Amino acid sequence: MSTMTGFDVSGVRIGGGRPIIIAGPCTVESEEQTLAVARAVKRSGAKILRGGAFKPRTSPYSFQGLGEEGLKILSAAKAETGLLVQTEVMDASQIDLVCKHADILQIGTRNMMNYSLLKAIGETRFPVMLKRGFMSKVDEFLLAAEYITKGGNEQLFLCERGIRTFETGTRFTLDLSAVPIIKKMSQLPIVVDPSHATGRADLILPMSLAALAAGADGIMVEVHPQPKKAMCDGLQSLTIETFGDYMTRIRAMTAFLLQQNEGN
Repeated sequence: MSTMTGFDVSGVRIGGGRPIIIAGPCTVESEEQTLAVARAVKRSGAKILRGGAFKPRTSPYSFQGLGEEGLKILSAAKAETGLLVQTEVMDASQIDLVCKHADILQIGTRNMMNYSLLKAIGETRFPVMLKRGFMSKVDEFLLAAEYITKGGNEQLFLCERGIRTFETGTRFTLDLSAVPIIKKMSQLPIVVDPSHATGRADLILPMSLAALAAGADGIMVEVHPQPKKAMCDGLQSLTIETFGDYMTRIRAMTAFLLQQNEGN
């Protein structure tokens, strides 16, 4: 496994320092929606804008994303706000196109075991975030990461996004134990996605605070101007207003943890 302890993406440090916040809509729906979110999350202190242009969905009848148009909207948001852009690539044939618009590639939970895609990503030398498969064990997760680092791409960080269990109170079960386990088993940075894990906006803050306490290198959350009208995953999205309050709590927790680490 890689021996890195973090890396920089255009001046933003991922791993080995202050936790990063990745925020934005689950899906790019329009330029107006995406720019509104980008401006808000930038104002509140996020460093990376997330947003899906290509969306793998369980149902073939669900909204699949705007494709290249969505990528252009993300580029416009980056040009205005200066935020880095992170977006999903679903197939090796999309890599060149997505790299023209994104700063960080995202490999979603359904593609964690798409080994041909992982190999292709390993050859890009482009920053990438790999999400844990929702039916995957930690060792399978780390072996999937090896497909990328083995190809020579060490600009990689991981994302714990919840696993499927018998529990129905949340969308998935957020496995926070994976954070310290992975930190013992590898040097790869790891962030936590409480939005997809819980499927509930009211649980995002407590699970984010717990993730930071567990040692996560960052948090990825979904933000939407009008969650009730979202085309995808509205129930798990913070509003622009609640995101501001959320960041106040996150900054306080980060400051406390840094103080504790300095004391040790």
